[in-house]
Amino acid sequence: MAQTRFAPDRGLTSRMVMTMFFIGLLYVVVVSALVVLLKGAWVVVLLIAGAMFVAQFWFSDRIAAFSMGAHEVTPEQAPELHGAVDRLCALADMPKPRVAIAESDVPNAFATGRNQKNSMVCATTGLLRRLEPEELEGVLAHELSHVAHRDVAVMTIASFLGVLAGIITRAALWSGVGRNNRDQNAAIAVLIVTAVSVVVYAISFLLTRLLSRYRELSADRAAAILTGRPSALASALTKVTGQIARIPTEDLRKAQPFNAFYFAPAFNKESFSQLLSSHPTLEQRLDQLGRIAAQLGRP
Repeated sequence: MAQTRFAPDRGLTSRMVMTMFFIGLLYVVVVSALVVLLKGAWVVVLLIAGAMFVAQFWFSDRIAAFSMGAHEVTPEQAPELHGAVDRLCALADMPKPRVAIAESDVPNAFATGRNQKNSMVCATTGLLRRLEPEELEGVLAHELSHVAHRDVAVMTIASFLGVLAGIITRAALWSGVGRNNRDQNAAIAVLIVTAVSVVVYAISFLLTRLLSRYRELSADRAAAILTGRPSALASALTKVTGQIARIPTEDLRKAQPFNAFYFAPAFNKESFSQLLSSHPTLEQRLDQLGRIAAQLGRP
């Protein structure tokens, strides 16, 4: 990992390593099970799984940007946004990522990319309209922290296994395995593939949620320390959360699938349990920023 002036976070690093270890283990189990169950097609299974994994890793930034409606902008098109990113990158001593804007009234921001050289930071038009310059810099510093710590790449890879589990289930059903009622072994194979896929999806979902909540607190902490203005980030968090609550539900539902990548979740009460939430609560984030402000001696 290239060194930057963002505060290092050993807790985040250890959690990313553990998440990737368990995700990798699950990945091997799923592919191995599929190879055993589909004996005659093990080469095809390995090739498809490998190709999908490579495609997901190398094209994740483009997929995410396209899915969330982001389009890259030049300094002439968005001088204030580029200026803020320029200042933060100079302060953090890191390469400048591509800068994008998403046409959405939902006030939010996100970062994508497998490394610092292939990264993008995007803000929505709704965010740009609502935040003051210091608040916007706090949000952008939060997103740049994700890039510097490479947790964006880890989240993208970690989320892939859940997608693969769903594809495996559909492939097993569409392949015709078990359609012959006389072949009890084939029918059992379909049930096993489906059950394993469901379990794998559930485990990968929980792993990514646990990592996602911690990485948001880590990015808040790193951004507040880098800018020296935790109060500006706290103000942005409060404003964005309050404004999101006023956005039409239909617009929020379109954004909800990408909650794990956003600065703030599209729905404040997105799940009935904190265990399933992609973000820590607003109170947790503000409490941490308050402690950092006290440590820095800032109001």
